[in-house]
Amino acid sequence: MSIPALQFARENQSRFLEELKDLLRIPSVSTLPEHRGDVRRAAEVLALELQRIGLENVQLIETTGHPLVYADWLHAAGKPTCLCYGHYDVQPPDPLDEWASPPFEPTERNGNLYARGAVDDKGQMYMHVKALESLLHAHAGKLPLNVRVILEGEEEVGGEGIAQFVREHPEQLRADFALISDTEMFAPDLPTLCVGLRGMIYTEIEARGAATDLHSGMYGGAAPNPFFALCQVLAQLKDADGRISIPGFYDAITAPSTQELKAWKSLPFNEEEFQHKEVGSSALTGESKYSVLERLWARPTLEVHGMPGGFTGAGAKTVIPAKALAKVSMRLVPEMEPQKIFALYKRYVESLCPKGIMLDVRLIHSGDPIVLRVDNPYVQAATAAMRDVFGKETVFVRSGGSIPIVGDFERSLKIPSVMMGFGLPDDNLHAPNEKFHIANFYRGIESLIRFFERLGAEKIGAA
Repeated sequence: MSIPALQFARENQSRFLEELKDLLRIPSVSTLPEHRGDVRRAAEVLALELQRIGLENVQLIETTGHPLVYADWLHAAGKPTCLCYGHYDVQPPDPLDEWASPPFEPTERNGNLYARGAVDDKGQMYMHVKALESLLHAHAGKLPLNVRVILEGEEEVGGEGIAQFVREHPEQLRADFALISDTEMFAPDLPTLCVGLRGMIYTEIEARGAATDLHSGMYGGAAPNPFFALCQVLAQLKDADGRISIPGFYDAITAPSTQELKAWKSLPFNEEEFQHKEVGSSALTGESKYSVLERLWARPTLEVHGMPGGFTGAGAKTVIPAKALAKVSMRLVPEMEPQKIFALYKRYVESLCPKGIMLDVRLIHSGDPIVLRVDNPYVQAATAAMRDVFGKETVFVRSGGSIPIVGDFERSLKIPSVMMGFGLPDDNLHAPNEKFHIANFYRGIESLIRFFERLGAEKIGAA
């Protein structure tokens, strides 16, 4: 193991953190048109940094949305090639009044760095950049293995640009495996590799009634109300026990293995603490015959996220809206195909349409569920690298979330992904007061250095 690379990383911790703060100050909110220039600026800053540390062929790749950032170093003959993936776009910071410090002014408190994008995914993506810088410095401009870097600016809005690029230009991203740091550790100080992700379908249901908004006093009781129609439809999508009512929804599901379930039971999970501290509710819901971790990682879900429409301003306005909208998503588990599940869902929703209402059921974006094998050399090298840094055995978990690019890499590039994340369960990603534990930022860089060097030293076939 190269002590110089680790030493360089440790000696430059404060600089690395300040650079991350500068990146976090850029409000690269991909979903808001007014921040389009900020998203591009973040891409340009990263391209300049990749070039500065010694990577080659650095370029911005234009898409129909926000640009991709590409770089490579491919001179390690006979060594494997790693495709380092990350995203530089972030979620909107709303609601602003719930932030203890401004979302785009990184602030250190209690050993954490607070800012939008701190852990999802600028901080974790930047660990890759700094690990590569440390290795290039220690090895006189060389790396122990081949590396391609691809960073996207649309992960938070579906990732259509990178998905298209991966499908149409697989030769430009040819690698042996992908490395993704956009997941979390199961508990503080417990090295964790994520080996499973739920897939996702994000949809909109638009209900239309009258030709125009109507006065409820003059037309109430006769005119159809799209909000009531949506309520009636949504109420029939799940039963009181949390089981999804869509016919055929559960027909193609692969349950976790007995060995995996046994491993989950050994994890340090406290259901009461999860309920009161993480969720903050009076009770947990869902399919009661499954454990909480099974419900979170290995069972499909259906959730309603918002119902825009009608009058929501201050005061009163007695309007029957002409149309209303519901945003609905489903998380999928292995063997559930997004297109097939959407077709079942659309057919069922349309069958529930109330009298006087027209329903339009739209698919916004989707991603496949993934479960990875843990017996490949890349996962094994990551397991050993994290164990060396944290001094504990690495555990394997699944995530209830979705990272669509993992499925794209598997389908189009035919490569596995190593999901080596360093976030924590309470890091508030997508919520106010998002944070990244600063010690994990540093330990993540060191883990990645050890990971790259371990792979460079082992005899593993190259693509």
